Amino acid sequence: MKLIINGVEKEFEENSTLQTIITSLEIEDKVMAAAVNMEIVKKDQWAQYCPVNDDKLELLQFVGGG
Repeated sequence: MKLIINGVEKEFEENSTLQTIITSLEIEDKVMAAAVNMEIVKKDQWAQYCPVNDDKLELLQFVGGG
C-alpha cells in the first residue's frame, strides 16, 4: 500500500500496523505522536491501528530548545 509519511510517498505491505511502520522506518525512539489524515492516534493504539492505501501520516517528534 502507498502511504504519505511526513510528505514523502512510501510503500508498505497491506495490513501493516502503525507500530510496524514506525519500527520499519527505524524512528521508533524518536516518534512521540502520530496522526493519520489529521486525526491523532494515541500511542497505546499504534499496535492495532492499520492505515489504508493513500493515508497521510504525520509522525511527530518533540524537540527541546532554548
